[in-house]
Amino acid sequence: MAHDASPRLAQLLAPAVEGAGYDLEDVRVSPAGKRRVVRVVVDRDGGPTLDQVAAVSRAVSDVLETAEQDDPELLGGAYVLEVSSPGVDRPLTQARHWRRSTTRLVAASLRDGSTLTGRVLSADDDVVVLEVEGSPRAVQLADLDRGVVQVEFNRPGAQDERDDDQHDDQHDDSDEEAP
Repeated sequence: MAHDASPRLAQLLAPAVEGAGYDLEDVRVSPAGKRRVVRVVVDRDGGPTLDQVAAVSRAVSDVLETAEQDDPELLGGAYVLEVSSPGVDRPLTQARHWRRSTTRLVAASLRDGSTLTGRVLSADDDVVVLEVEGSPRAVQLADLDRGVVQVEFNRPGAQDERDDDQHDDQHDDSDEEAP
């Protein structure tokens, strides 16, 4: 494979990934010894489960198999396929990235060179609303260069979710008959 196959693969894979209800976030092909590693990143609102990623992986594998039969030089022979969802370190560059990060703390770089750190309250195709120092601040998506989700070990609301889960577990146990 003398050329970068990533753009061609993205074109080939997009219909299968989008047909399964996912966004194709990235396709990268890199050498790994005598093989290639094909990394495909998919996402959707609410994030995919492991079973859903496995289903998309099968669809992607089928497309690659057909493409390799049609053009054996596309990947140059043996390859390893990795399909995953984006990690927390994925830069927020598109409206859907910001929307999927609602309630998360982000550091945002603006096109004018300034930065903001705040919690994403809402996002649509034009505006991202961040809570900055306790007040909402609307930022035009066109003014945002990129954002990065900040890792929070004690994210607000996370304790409430754990308490609800514990309450549900306790409630479920109370419905069972004693031995």
